[in-house]
Amino acid sequence: MTDNNKLLKLLEEDCTYTQEQLASMADMPLEDVKAAIKRYEEEKIVLGYKAIVDWDRTQEESVTALIEVKVTPQRNEGFDRVAERIYQYDEVESVYLMSGAFDLTVIISGRTLKEVAQFVGQRLAPLEGVTATATHFILKKYKEKHLIFEKRQEQEREWIFV
Repeated sequence: MTDNNKLLKLLEEDCTYTQEQLASMADMPLEDVKAAIKRYEEEKIVLGYKAIVDWDRTQEESVTALIEVKVTPQRNEGFDRVAERIYQYDEVESVYLMSGAFDLTVIISGRTLKEVAQFVGQRLAPLEGVTATATHFILKKYKEKHLIFEKRQEQEREWIFV
């Protein structure tokens, strides 16, 4: 693995590492790490930095859905134009071109099942080029981006007998 790939993997693993930590772990001079990160950002190799949050441990209610979308490819643009129209919506977290029984996977989040259903029915399904959708709600997350969602520890209960 090249130094650059090692540095990219370390950034993907945990973007909160300091540049000094990255230099040590990648066995690179600090100035090379700084220059590489700047170049990655300028060249859009690194698109941004995100925290992965276990929303089930908060008071925030949210629903995540994976939507299979069948699309009629557009002349000279294939699936790109439809995908671009879909990823413009704020609710959309991710869009992937797929092989197999459907063309695009769209991952969205909303506050309620109804909110997600309204998005699919009123905004996604009617788009020109979209021929079918199938929505799957994510019930529980176990692992995301190599991070395991830890089991919640049961709170000890105190029993008072009178």
